[in-house]
Amino acid sequence: MSDSVPESWKPVLDPVLEAEEARRLGGWLRAEEGAGKIVYPPRGCRLKALELTPLDKVKVVILGQDPYHGPGQAMGLSFSVPQGVRPPPSLANIYKELESDCGIARPRDGDLTNWAMQGVLLLNNTLTVEAGRAGSHAGRGWDAVTDACIAAVADRPVPSVFILWGSHAQAKAKRIPKLRSGPHLVIESPHPSPLSAHRGFFGSRPFSRTNAFLEEQGRGAVDWKL
Repeated sequence: MSDSVPESWKPVLDPVLEAEEARRLGGWLRAEEGAGKIVYPPRGCRLKALELTPLDKVKVVILGQDPYHGPGQAMGLSFSVPQGVRPPPSLANIYKELESDCGIARPRDGDLTNWAMQGVLLLNNTLTVEAGRAGSHAGRGWDAVTDACIAAVADRPVPSVFILWGSHAQAKAKRIPKLRSGPHLVIESPHPSPLSAHRGFFGSRPFSRTNAFLEEQGRGAVDWKL
């Protein structure tokens, strides 16, 4: 992996990245790109979530599955797309719930950088994907990296919020016991994708519930406006 680990995450990730599993992942990614396959997000963006949200600043974790696999979409933040790119269906549904929950008008833009800068860790479970092939890099070694990140947040005595949308995020959480036994709030619902949003994502009020908890814990609310 060519992306450098941000300083605040080094104590957490350096041991993981020195392990054989991570070395195999790095070699496999180089081979895939060397064979001419397009990998999203591009190099330099794959650890963007960690770069924008230092470990000691994390208030909220929103866990995604893997990056968008269409051209120009993935930017290293779960559910986010760069400015000027139309919000994909899952993000459009997130915006619908945000409007219903907090009265915030749906943004035209899909860039969630402002959330990340306020301590919302927008982390995907798998941090790369082959163009046009959703889930193609699952099981290749990213789990060890992202498990370590989630565990590092859960291990802190500082109360945080974990927003787990869909079965993949909820299954990952089961591997990290302190996520539920610590002083944290865990918000679970179906995924915001068009296939499942009407099964309980809409009406789950994750944004107002998050802010109520953060204010109660003296950590300050997130400004969800974009």
